[in-house]
Amino acid sequence: MKILNFGSMNLDYVYSVPHFVQPGETLSATHRSICFGGKGLNQSIALARAGVQVFHGGWVGAGGESLCSLLRENGVDVSLLASVQEMQGHTVIQVNPQGENCILLFGGSNRCVTESQILSTLASFSPGDWLVLQNEISGLEILLREAHRKGMVTVLNPSPFEDSIRSLDLGNLSWMLVNEIEVAQLTGTSDPEAAFSILHTQYPGLSLLVTLGSHGSVAFRQTPEGTEIAKEDALSVKCVDTTGAGDTYTGYFLAGLIQGLSLQESMHQASLAAAISVTRPGAADSIPWRKECGF
Repeated sequence: MKILNFGSMNLDYVYSVPHFVQPGETLSATHRSICFGGKGLNQSIALARAGVQVFHGGWVGAGGESLCSLLRENGVDVSLLASVQEMQGHTVIQVNPQGENCILLFGGSNRCVTESQILSTLASFSPGDWLVLQNEISGLEILLREAHRKGMVTVLNPSPFEDSIRSLDLGNLSWMLVNEIEVAQLTGTSDPEAAFSILHTQYPGLSLLVTLGSHGSVAFRQTPEGTEIAKEDALSVKCVDTTGAGDTYTGYFLAGLIQGLSLQESMHQASLAAAISVTRPGAADSIPWRKECGF
């Protein structure tokens, strides 16, 4: 079994601010740092640090060579990455004193994915292999269609949520991973059970994970015997920066499933890793190694 994360890579420009900038306001930041991120890169590193061998697919843009090096240093296979002259994708992130963040995203190289690149990359994978996706790259429709044709296990974290997600054939998906805001945007309700019922009616084979911040998480997995439901409480820790916490959860949750853990064990592992990540600044830098989590 092989794991492909075809995803974004970003340079994160992180600004510490007394509060989020308001319309028409000019605000002085108290600190600035440049971190490595992108939901794709973060989730690949989380998978790798959780003990899973993962391939990262996508483009390395101008100025993004250090991102490729970081993936390699964390044990991620970068042999399927290609280079493009477009500027590397990046973000501008505000972090307030409570550790909350707001993010402005520029796609750049992440939006240069072509059908020929997708077909070339997927040629290295077989039925039963996993494909992990987020909504920070172009080509999602083609990726889902072709991976489904190959019989791959397909996972989508549709963040940042856009109306284009509704046009995707979610019948090609094995797992949808969303937070409480995204599930409401997708289904019209923030109640996980009601949202799953809506999605299940339309896509009977789709499994769903909903993260609920301080209220934990809930998952609905489709099995031959029916729907398995599991809930996990969030851990209470002192929050420094929530950037990358969701990606940490995603990587560790998927790693648990891939490693054969139960649904509940996978959620507990992910919750613990995410709790550690929010006690640290940054995105990729905040993701803990498996041994730091005690498993």
